[in-house]
Amino acid sequence: LHKTVYVLFLLFQILGAVILGFGVWILADKTSFIAVLQMSSPSLKTGAYILIGVGALTMLMGFLGCLGAVNEIRCLLGLYFTCLMIILLAQIAAALVIYFQKETLKVELSGIVVDLIENYDPSDEDKRNLQDAWDYVQTQIACCGWTGAKEWENNEILRNKSNAEYPCSCSNRSKDLMEGRGFCNLEDPLNGTATYADWPVHEQGCMDGVEEWLKDNLGIILGVCTGVAVIELLGMILAISLCKNIHSEDYTKVPKS
Repeated sequence: LHKTVYVLFLLFQILGAVILGFGVWILADKTSFIAVLQMSSPSLKTGAYILIGVGALTMLMGFLGCLGAVNEIRCLLGLYFTCLMIILLAQIAAALVIYFQKETLKVELSGIVVDLIENYDPSDEDKRNLQDAWDYVQTQIACCGWTGAKEWENNEILRNKSNAEYPCSCSNRSKDLMEGRGFCNLEDPLNGTATYADWPVHEQGCMDGVEEWLKDNLGIILGVCTGVAVIELLGMILAISLCKNIHSEDYTKVPKS
């Protein structure tokens, strides 16, 4: 029995560390799509702090559960079971909110990116990290804008320059990608006003790229979530079993009259 307790304890330490590490990564990451969301949406930052708290609590509960099992302390096992149940219910509630509010979240996400594109200014040092993160996304996914390059025509700087420049991170040419950020000039001067169709950029919008990434990795995400839930359920079942065993042993120790 003690071997089972130690294995579950180790699993909960690893699980807690992974959850805590994921929360820290969301806060610390400055070069991915997560960074764009984290810097633009307070809700994601709040979610990161919640993940850090849940991870730390999971590690603490693993320690208390092991301590309660080894020393047969029922109140610690009860606390362990209660906290696991709360964490599991919170995860289920979060998954349901994301599932039923996915269209709302998609609209909010679209608004964040469109606003970023319209106000993109390479000379604005205050937004440097956010803009660099978006440049990184466009370069890595090989996309342009949220739904397409046309959104960049609404950028104030490009509009004032008659769209004779284009975002370097959108480019499908390697020499522009070496620049990585800011705007690049069209090589062939055009009479009048250029349009996004004249830019040497990727046609795919980043929304399609992000959705494709999610579909490709959906199996991994669901597998991890299922694994976490199974570990938590095993911990709850073990806690109940140990509580019953301790309760039974207490009765056997009562002297018969």
